[in-house]
Amino acid sequence: MPNTVSYYTPPMSVTFHEHTLPNGLTIVAEVDPDAVSSGVGFFVRTGARDEATPVMGVSHFLEHMMFKGTETISADDLNRMFDELGARNNAYTSHELTCFYAHVLPEKLGEATDLVGRMMRPALRDDDFTTEKGVILEEIAMYKDNPFWVLYEACGEHHYAAHPMAHRVLGTEESVTGLTSAQMRAYFGERYAPDNTTVALAGRLDFEQMCARIESVCGGWGASGTKTERVAPKAGAPAFELHDERINRVYMLALAPAPGIEDDRRYAAQLLAMLLGDPGNSRLHWALIEPGLAEEAQAAYDPHDGFGQFFVYASGEPERAGQIKAALDAEIASLTEAIDDDGLERLRSKLATAVMLGGERPGDRMQRLGRQWTYMREYRTLDEELERINAVTVDDVRALLADFPFEPRTMGTLGP
Repeated sequence: MPNTVSYYTPPMSVTFHEHTLPNGLTIVAEVDPDAVSSGVGFFVRTGARDEATPVMGVSHFLEHMMFKGTETISADDLNRMFDELGARNNAYTSHELTCFYAHVLPEKLGEATDLVGRMMRPALRDDDFTTEKGVILEEIAMYKDNPFWVLYEACGEHHYAAHPMAHRVLGTEESVTGLTSAQMRAYFGERYAPDNTTVALAGRLDFEQMCARIESVCGGWGASGTKTERVAPKAGAPAFELHDERINRVYMLALAPAPGIEDDRRYAAQLLAMLLGDPGNSRLHWALIEPGLAEEAQAAYDPHDGFGQFFVYASGEPERAGQIKAALDAEIASLTEAIDDDGLERLRSKLATAVMLGGERPGDRMQRLGRQWTYMREYRTLDEELERINAVTVDDVRALLADFPFEPRTMGTLGP
C-alpha cells in the first residue's frame, strides 16, 4: 500500500446538482453556500477536431465572433455590461471544446449567466466577419514568430497525419482566408446546439433559480441532434527537421501516445510525466537544465477524448543538439528503473497540492466541472480525485509505461 497524505476536506455543504432542459441543454453545478464568488461557463463540445479540413479554424473564429454582439446587443454594449457586473470573463477554443465563461460575485451570477447565454446567440454579421478575419490572420502570423508553437503544430501534423487531431486550432492562412460566413453559420447551427452544450456553475448560488433563469434565456434554442463521432488516431511518424534563419536556438519536441481522458490510467500518466519533466525537479531538469546542457526541458501529459499524448520538449544551443537529443532518449529509456516508492510519494503530494489549489476558487471548480461533464458525463469530487491519485502505485506506473512506452514517438526539430 502506498503512503497517503491527509488533505483538507471541503465542507459537506458543497453539493453537486444536475438538470437537463427539454431541448437537451445540460446544467451542472457545485453549490457552496460559504463561497465568496461564483462562476458560470457554457461548454460547447466542439473544436478543431470536429472541423472539416477546408474550414479548419472555424471553431476559433466563432469564439471571436461571439464577442461581436447579438441582434440586440452591440459589441461595445456587451463589453460594457460585463464590466458593469465586475465580471472576469473570457473564452477559449481547443481541439475538442469551446468555452465561454464569467467569474463574478454571487449576487451578480444571475445577470452574468443571462448575459453569457444571450451572447451564445450572436448576430454573425458579414461586416463583423470580414473585420475579424483580418484579426485572426494577424494572430496566425504572430504565432509564426513563436518557435515552440511552430514546432508543436508541425509535430501534430506529422504525428496525426490525416486525422483531424492534426488540425490547427487557429486554422491556416489558406483555410481562414477561404472561409465564408455561410460556412460559419452552417457550422454554428450544427454544433452550437443545446444538446451539444453544458452549462457549469460553481460557488454560492440557488440551483433551482439558476436553472429557471437559464431556461428563460436558452430554453427556446432548437436541438440539432448532432453526434460527435471521435475515432482515436493512429499516431506516429518519422523524425523531421525544420529550419528558420531568424532563430539562433534549436528546439526539439516529441509526441507519443498516452491514455485518454476517460481512462483511469490517466492518474499514473500524469505522475509519469511529472517524473520525467516537471519544471524545477525532474529527470529532465537534472539531466539537461542543471548541468547547463539545455535552456528548457520539460514533459507533460495531455488527455483527449479516446486517447492522449505525452509531449517532451527541450531547447538549447544548436551545437549541442546531438547531446540534448541523446539525453532526452536516455531519460525516456531509463524511466522504468527511475520509478520508486519515495519518488512516487513526492509526486503524489505535489499533484494533490495542484488539484486542491485548483479547487479553491469557484471559477476554477466551474472549469473542472464543465470539462469533466462535457468529456465524461460523470461527476467526481475533489476527494475522489485525491483518492485516485493516492491509490497509484509503482506497479501501476510501470504497467502504464509498458503499455505506453513513449513509442511510436514523433520527434521534430526546429533549428537555424
